[in-house]
Amino acid sequence: MAIPESQLETWSHQGAITTSKNTYASIRSTLQDSNSPFADKDFKVFLQGSYGNDTNIRADSDVDVVMRLDSIFRGNLQALPPEQQAAYHSAFSNATYTFSQFKQAVIGHLQRTYGQHYVRLGNKSVKVLANSGRLGADVVICHQYRDYKRFINTSDQSYDEGIIFTASTGSEIVNYPTLHRDNCTTKHQATKSWFKPTVRMFKNMRGRLIDAGGIATGTAPSYFIEGMLYNVPDGKFGGPFDDTFCECVNWLRDTDLSKLVCANYKHWLFGSDSVQWSQDNCKAYLNALVNLWNRW
Repeated sequence: MAIPESQLETWSHQGAITTSKNTYASIRSTLQDSNSPFADKDFKVFLQGSYGNDTNIRADSDVDVVMRLDSIFRGNLQALPPEQQAAYHSAFSNATYTFSQFKQAVIGHLQRTYGQHYVRLGNKSVKVLANSGRLGADVVICHQYRDYKRFINTSDQSYDEGIIFTASTGSEIVNYPTLHRDNCTTKHQATKSWFKPTVRMFKNMRGRLIDAGGIATGTAPSYFIEGMLYNVPDGKFGGPFDDTFCECVNWLRDTDLSKLVCANYKHWLFGSDSVQWSQDNCKAYLNALVNLWNRW
């Protein structure tokens, strides 16, 4: 028996909107405080993750905020010919204000603003714990990463913009949250506004499966669900939600998963890298979705 359309439609709804906006406004105001010790530095504050992509559901908790230092950056020059690499090195010099100084200044400012009890250091982010009227927030302190396509001079250059930071475990992480967001928005528009509600439906179904023991926690992270559905052809979205669900799942179960890309279009979706998903976990998730559908 199929899952009722009314239930699928409920699962497609967006989660907390007002409290997430208030949380982001609070964090952003703190980070953009003109009295902070880093106020004169070149940085950018923006949302990433489910709240930044409008795919958040009721079960989502922490708001993901990026605090990116732009006065320094790492350039990936591998795609450039030798003469352009030489031009790049001639154009830029080493920074005098280090990323380590910036990170410690940001952490200290968050602790002074919210209190040390509410600010915890995590592996990949600084966690600002929830309080009355405010959700928890994960603040990723990073600096800019540039994947260069061309460099003639500072007025004639082309690159994909990302972020880079080092986790507490020592592993270096590069990601492209703005590319992911922009590509998902384009997908949403191309599917006549069906993409993001469909992502939320699949995420809520994941929660139901975890609660029922159908899959383990961590099998299908939100980032990878978005990436998985990003690859589904636009024509599979639309009409009632039960049609969209069946079209998407059937296409994914029949396709060659090794050909799927991340929504940022910078990596293959599946592999052994930290920014990639396991094919086995994806297949387990898809099979569990089918079982949920058939046994409802």
